[in-house]
Amino acid sequence: MILPRVLTIAGSDSGGGAGIQADLKTVTVLGGYGMSVITALTAQNTQGVHGIMDVPLDFIERQFDAVLSDIGADAAKTGMLATTGVITLVARKLREYRIDRLVVDPVMVAKGGASLLATDAVRTLIDELLPLAMVVTPNVPEAEALSGMRIGGIDDCRAAAMAIHTRGARAVLVKGGHADGPNAVDVLFDGSGITEFAAPRRATSDTHGTGCTLSAAIATGLAAGRTVPEAIREAKAYITAAIEASLRLGAGHGPLNHFPDSYR
Repeated sequence: MILPRVLTIAGSDSGGGAGIQADLKTVTVLGGYGMSVITALTAQNTQGVHGIMDVPLDFIERQFDAVLSDIGADAAKTGMLATTGVITLVARKLREYRIDRLVVDPVMVAKGGASLLATDAVRTLIDELLPLAMVVTPNVPEAEALSGMRIGGIDDCRAAAMAIHTRGARAVLVKGGHADGPNAVDVLFDGSGITEFAAPRRATSDTHGTGCTLSAAIATGLAAGRTVPEAIREAKAYITAAIEASLRLGAGHGPLNHFPDSYR
């Protein structure tokens, strides 16, 4: 049995709700084989990030080489890449191994508000990583940073997606979880047109790991040969089910349930 091979390049969340832990759960549930390149360690729980330790660049490179020279990958996704040096290295290794199906989740701020990306690294992410992306998946604050626009509604999401597309990504999905309204509407621009994906908004604060989970789900769909819209549509259905079954763990933002009944 050959499973779609999905590589996550991201930070570790010791609380298990986001980062590589969320990614590997998602890939497994959706029928893929998950692998990881860990870029940072965090001391983290539902209440916030209590410490970050960077992984040395040479060890990040060793992880890449160990996994991709032997197992290979049908798709990859990036998450927390905290510094300019990490982003530059990751972009170089992705080019070296010719990873075409790449989902870039431009992780900038944790759910509890802690900064996860150095200010000077934003420009490096735009210049080095976005041109390699098949899909980039910013939320509203991240889309504002990447586009230089203020986003106040769905029309602004559409305009931001088109603006970010000029940075080189083949498709841009601006996520609507931070916007207002009864539905969470994600806006996709692929260079030729706009497609929107809507789901009812759930009144819960237990949404830790949504961005990581969605991008991992999209990467798994792409690894299985789905088109970008197909992969996003399936990922949206999964993330909606995971939010609806979210777990009331800890005293802060609880995690999604990566094993909702409909995916068991």
